[in-house]
Amino acid sequence: MPVDREPPSWIDDFGSIETDIQAMEEFAATLANEVATGYEPHLQQVVTAMLTELPAGSADFPELGGFLTRHHEVQQQTFSNAFNFRDGTHHFATVAKSISDEYGTTDAYAHAKVADVTDAFAAASDPLSGETKVDG
Repeated sequence: MPVDREPPSWIDDFGSIETDIQAMEEFAATLANEVATGYEPHLQQVVTAMLTELPAGSADFPELGGFLTRHHEVQQQTFSNAFNFRDGTHHFATVAKSISDEYGTTDAYAHAKVADVTDAFAAASDPLSGETKVDG
């Protein structure tokens, strides 16, 4: 999109996108709660089981060595996916709460831009940032 955040001239039917900010916040909070109470405890059990160290393969059996190498790679990706799902859900809930706090109680939501939402996600994704705040 152009710098002024207006749609390109070839889009002649551009309109606003209406959202129910309160419903978005409730959905995100419910999802975050489900992850915290239903996913997180099982995640810890899976992680504990996956941390079981496998014995090294015999040099006389290179296929086993190849399997163990690939197994380790897949295990690392599984760890990443499992924790990214948990963390991403938390980030989504944080952003939804931030947007709701900023725009939900006033007419300010009418002025929210895609950049505001993008910035909120970026801020929620930064573990070093403090409080997530959407500028309006």
